[in-house]
Amino acid sequence: MILHPLVPTMNKPIIEMKGIVKTYNLGKPNELEILHGIDLTVDAGEFVAIVGESGSGKSTLMNIIGCLDRPTHGQYHLDGLDISTANARQLASIRNQKIGFVFQTFNLIGRTTALKNVELPMLYAHIPQAKRTQRAKQLLEMVGMKDRMKHQPNELSGGQKQRVAIARAMANHPAILLADEPTGALDSATSRTVMDLFHQLHRQQHMTIVLITHSQALSEEAQRILTLSDGKIIHERKGSKAGELNG
Repeated sequence: MILHPLVPTMNKPIIEMKGIVKTYNLGKPNELEILHGIDLTVDAGEFVAIVGESGSGKSTLMNIIGCLDRPTHGQYHLDGLDISTANARQLASIRNQKIGFVFQTFNLIGRTTALKNVELPMLYAHIPQAKRTQRAKQLLEMVGMKDRMKHQPNELSGGQKQRVAIARAMANHPAILLADEPTGALDSATSRTVMDLFHQLHRQQHMTIVLITHSQALSEEAQRILTLSDGKIIHERKGSKAGELNG
């Protein structure tokens, strides 16, 4: 499956979910349904927050959005691709080229420079060395890490690691940036820097961002807030700070 970089088209759905159900231990005595028929649409260029307490189903939904897991029932289209019927190889390609992941724990490769960490997704996408290095340098400069590109993760602060992770997430021109508690391991000042970077990407590059968080304060910075509780989306509203931060 050959995937091409996204050319953002505003108001075009990037994520379309209908009736998403996720059940673990299907057919066994300990069967447990976590998601109970999720309907979710996210348009290109949107900044959406999915907020919920521990146990609400956030992680399960994130794993399905990120093609790390499959729904038990329901339909999921990501940038026009039917994820529900994709095979393992196709899912790997989709994760590599359609989704940029930013995790709380950074997930950088140790004993490898920031530059090489950013190049890694492009290596898996079979992009030539010269182009990989050029784009990785551009991305690290964009996130303010130009002077740290030869440093390894253990030589970087938490905020610097997260900026490298954001650069890596952008490597293959993803359709969406999926951020799972991206400031959870950072202090408040560093968290502000990381969130400002998300807003910069959203504003300047029209990046579609889905933020998974338990923090009501962070969710207010999104354009749209979806509240998840007991495996259902129970509320949807606009973020109160979205216009101020994105305008």
